[in-house]
Amino acid sequence: MEPVIYIAPLFFLAALIYSSVGFGGGSTYLALLVLFSFPYEQIPKIALILNLVVVSGGLIHYSRHQHLSFKRTLPLIVTSVPLAYLGGTIPVSENVFLGLLGFALAVAGLRLLFFFNATRDTDDGRTDRLAPTAGLIIGVPLGFVSGLTGLGGGIFLAPLLYLLRWGNGRAIAATSCFFIFVNSLSGLIGQFSKNGGAQFIEPPELIVSLMLAVFLGGQIGSHLSVGKLPLTTLQRTTAVLILMVAGRIFWGMTS
Repeated sequence: MEPVIYIAPLFFLAALIYSSVGFGGGSTYLALLVLFSFPYEQIPKIALILNLVVVSGGLIHYSRHQHLSFKRTLPLIVTSVPLAYLGGTIPVSENVFLGLLGFALAVAGLRLLFFFNATRDTDDGRTDRLAPTAGLIIGVPLGFVSGLTGLGGGIFLAPLLYLLRWGNGRAIAATSCFFIFVNSLSGLIGQFSKNGGAQFIEPPELIVSLMLAVFLGGQIGSHLSVGKLPLTTLQRTTAVLILMVAGRIFWGMTS
């Protein structure tokens, strides 16, 4: 594990980028935690905590500006929240966890590399109503993966809502933000209830430092119109990092 002085700025930057479009940054946090050799049992807990810190500010911001519709979002969370808890409670071996994480990171990295801006500038005046049944179905796999691996799920939910013409960019970002918040919280409860709830995050000063870093990055991303800044290079660099970590995981499992 590297000293926090080297780690915290990277988490700050990830939070700034992701919060600008309503995401928590779980995929990048997971990649960084693997890269810096954190114990695999702690990785989902830390990522979910950091997700909560980042999206809390964004959730308040979107709610104040009335971009979030709880009624339309309800079908998505009815199934995802209990599945996130279930995923968090399931004990898995290191190889199984890393295999699932590697796959999730590979998908997230490709999505980030090619479709990061899918939730921006998509308001053409036409939106389709997402059937409640579709929302219930979508929530099942995204919630389970969120709790099991530590991903918030927003990076997968946003492009689905875009393809389904669910709403404009701000509405999709707000929905993703709320989705990440409730599922990260549910998954975190599941993670801490696993194995009798006896596993704590060590050292505590490290997680506090990371929480502070992502809080500051998230606040900047949510409130200072980060979307207008030229972040394309940073986004692509982040995607490459995630894909490299996914490749490293798969290479380690086969060697």
